[in-house]
Amino acid sequence: MQEFMPGVRSGILVLMKFKHDPPIKGQGQTFWSLTFQVAHFVTPFNYDSLDHLHAALNGLLPSDIRVREISPAVPEFHARFSVRSKIYHYKIYNDTVMDPFQRYYAYHSAYKLNPEAMKEATKYFIGRHDFSAFANASRNDRAPNPVKNIFSFDVIEKGPLLQIEVEGSGFMYRQVRNMVALLIQIGKEAIPPGIVPMILASRDRKELAKYSLSAPPHGLCLIAVNYIEKNMQLPSGCPPKSLGRNHTISKCKLPCY
Repeated sequence: MQEFMPGVRSGILVLMKFKHDPPIKGQGQTFWSLTFQVAHFVTPFNYDSLDHLHAALNGLLPSDIRVREISPAVPEFHARFSVRSKIYHYKIYNDTVMDPFQRYYAYHSAYKLNPEAMKEATKYFIGRHDFSAFANASRNDRAPNPVKNIFSFDVIEKGPLLQIEVEGSGFMYRQVRNMVALLIQIGKEAIPPGIVPMILASRDRKELAKYSLSAPPHGLCLIAVNYIEKNMQLPSGCPPKSLGRNHTISKCKLPCY
């Protein structure tokens, strides 16, 4: 949601009292519910505690944006380039009638899907492959390296809800949605699971377009960004990370009789 970016940036700018935009770097962009999960910036100020900074920042941000944790970082840490893997979930509500509470967070498929066929197809994605065939058709300029490593790919059944979980070293723009779109067609039994290696080998986006279009964005959610451990170590002499403060009542202000 790119329209959220000015809100996040302006909140940080006001709080830090910078005259110019600081270089705020983010990682974890998705299409529906968040702008980024992790961001880093360099500040000229020293802090004894990050709790006040945390509370003040959330006080300035709109109600639909929240900072959940603030932590010092070593100079080598980078929100984008220190990433080891990312985990995405895509939810499909597979029933004749859509659950209204899921309508903003899950794609509705009234057509009965075959989860076993989808699970079989996910096995072909695991490993190191050239995913050129799953790049976005109109924005290939954002995919300088289409070779990605998929560590795990699962289809979890939760009643009528199918939750597709994928972890990889990185993903191209719309790659996850394009993979899910193909799985949906396989789940409909319109094409066999064995079509996946053939499309991968083609390295041609037009080959994928013969069988499926991109899945809608609202079922997609970035769940986690995992970082290289050595870059996550806290520097010496720094304040502890802040997870937010709980408000407590230090004195009873009720009158006693």
